[in-house]
Amino acid sequence: MREEADVLPDDNRFLSDPEGVVGDADGLPDGWAVDTPDPADRFDVARLAHLLRNHERHGRGWAGASVDDVLVEVSEHGLRMRENVVIRDGEGEIHAWGSVHDRSVGRMLFVHIVERDLPDDVADRCSDVLLAWAEAQARAVGAARGLETQQIDTGTFEGDQRQARWLEGAGFSKVRTWWQMSRPVAVDEEELVETPDHWESGGVVFRLVRRTGDGMPDEDDLREIHDVLESAFTDHFNSSEETFEEFLHRLREDPGHRWDHWWLAEIVDGDAPQPVGALIGTVSESSTGPDGSYVSYLGVLEAARGRGVAKGLLRTIIADAAQRGRDRVGLEVDADSPTGAAGLYTSMGWETKYVTESWHRDVPVR
Repeated sequence: MREEADVLPDDNRFLSDPEGVVGDADGLPDGWAVDTPDPADRFDVARLAHLLRNHERHGRGWAGASVDDVLVEVSEHGLRMRENVVIRDGEGEIHAWGSVHDRSVGRMLFVHIVERDLPDDVADRCSDVLLAWAEAQARAVGAARGLETQQIDTGTFEGDQRQARWLEGAGFSKVRTWWQMSRPVAVDEEELVETPDHWESGGVVFRLVRRTGDGMPDEDDLREIHDVLESAFTDHFNSSEETFEEFLHRLREDPGHRWDHWWLAEIVDGDAPQPVGALIGTVSESSTGPDGSYVSYLGVLEAARGRGVAKGLLRTIIADAAQRGRDRVGLEVDADSPTGAAGLYTSMGWETKYVTESWHRDVPVR
């Protein structure tokens, strides 16, 4: 495959000087200042992981983030498509963290985390700084992409009234609700399919992406998966164009990424195999028990719906998880999806564990 340096920008599209973006951040306590985190500083990385885990624990009852998740955002590799800001006290301790991700054309993801134990007035001011910084970054990335309007896409856990108040006050609107679902996996479910590597049912073949002689995935297969997902999600909520190179770069950043969790579904009852479905899975690592699998993407072309493609792909990842000794498979579903996907997941044993919300704001670039 082509090197990423040949197809991604050498420098990201964001503004890298936080003070130049938000000024001296009036209103913060004496000695507090905006800064950037240092990915080489283990104390910075550990502090960001602590903030992120506390944010999760407050929002859904438990923490799942790790240092690897932080490094996706702040490492040199991650910064090709991202930028970060932190707010430090006079001793250098980080109390708030913002991260932006140039996700795809017109869509910028924004992570907004403020320490839970801060006094309300200090927490409010930290939030104001992060939100102002994100707005400036949206204008910068939108201008670099030649857009008139740049969307900021962020989120909350359902019931997080503090986060919702800050976002609403900054002009964001709640636009979607997402069910975060999980399904237990039994040991004997490895027999759901003949083998997760390759099996066939009703004229549809379900298989892993092929490997080349050096063990890397076949680029043609990866492009087929990208094309299927782009087409399958064209009419879905907040879909935006993402190049193959951006798509590959982003998914490889995921700490749970594994090439042997990428499946393609092909109709084979015609003259030549026709790719019609794709599933990209990842590993959900656990420090207290067995790992789990996660469905990052599942897409089926409209012309192939009704042939059991989605169900076959889900059976494949369940069987694969059972074969690997994992105890669960997770996924996210749009609570307002018109496709009826939630009904399929429920019928196959998935249940909602917690709920998240998407909040958007469209920022004029010029």
